[in-house]
Amino acid sequence: MSDQTLPASQRVRRRTDFEDIYARGLKRHGRFMTMFVLDRAGTDRAGASVRARLGVAATRKLGGAVARNRAKRVSRELFRRHKPVAALDVVVVPRREFLAADFPALERDYIVLLTAPGGSPAGPRRGPRRGSGAR
Repeated sequence: MSDQTLPASQRVRRRTDFEDIYARGLKRHGRFMTMFVLDRAGTDRAGASVRARLGVAATRKLGGAVARNRAKRVSRELFRRHKPVAALDVVVVPRREFLAADFPALERDYIVLLTAPGGSPAGPRRGPRRGSGAR
């Protein structure tokens, strides 16, 4: 099973890294998750090439420990199957709907959020409000 684990070099682990991604990254909303994406082009301090990293922020609002751990496992599997080639930091914040969704639906949502254009957030666009008096 060691070939399926996500190495520490591909995980966002430190609080300061999470805060940096939240502050400087693009926030994208999907049906089952919210995704923060930060481009880390270049190399690390040791001069090695930089890889994509994943962080999962499954809060207690999601449910108990079993539900949070399942959301983290599924998020890691999504990342493994669709790993970005660019040096991106990706933080997934699962919603409650994440737990009830089937894997193909989660996969579609993940891919759409990951490949959305950089300038605008992904997700449903809201039209004008109804009943605002504009007839």
